[in-house]
Amino acid sequence: MEITEKEILERLVETRNRLPQGVQLVAVSKTHPASAVLAAYKAGQRLFGENKVQEMTLKHNELPADIEWHFIGHVQKNKIKLMAPYVSVIQGIDDFEALAEVDRQAARYGRTIKCLLQIHVASEESKFGFTPQGVMDMLADGKWKDLSHVQIAGVMGMATNTDNEAQVISEFETLVSLFHRIKDSYFAGCSGFSIISAGMSDDHSLAIRAGSNMVRIGSAIFGARDYSL
Repeated sequence: MEITEKEILERLVETRNRLPQGVQLVAVSKTHPASAVLAAYKAGQRLFGENKVQEMTLKHNELPADIEWHFIGHVQKNKIKLMAPYVSVIQGIDDFEALAEVDRQAARYGRTIKCLLQIHVASEESKFGFTPQGVMDMLADGKWKDLSHVQIAGVMGMATNTDNEAQVISEFETLVSLFHRIKDSYFAGCSGFSIISAGMSDDHSLAIRAGSNMVRIGSAIFGARDYSL
């Protein structure tokens, strides 16, 4: 059941009030209608996350132009061209080929697209991402330095879906530690490499405790998702 604009406003304010200063909120609007996004927009929210390119593109075309769209799903290289004209941040880059395709497509529109390197820190094999060693190998290879239309802006990761808080915190701490290792090795002095995107509705407080500065929250703002859409 779709919740009201007033309820979205109340949930959004409550969520923001829980976040420490310096932690950015990406409101995950996937499967929710454009009207729900607009309700959050009217309340001042500007960062929204989607995991399906077609759905995000439809909302982009219908909603205000100053929304910052974050693609948070697994990146399929053949879909990058569809979001390249407008997407602000692609959060799920998990191999060099995807990064290179973002660069090619962004160049067509004279844009630079921010990308986050997705790191696999969970115990679940179903989740995507570089291994910690894999991302260091990719960066050490150096080919990414020739990409002029992407900006590697940080890392992203998801913890295991478990009630074991110690495990979740440990996985988030692994992500944060890797961020600092990458920063020191390849982006020292670069203010653009600054994002640690970790934590969702159920575990964002643990992610923030570990050092996350960007959280992706959907159901706590928009209510339960309707996956039949």
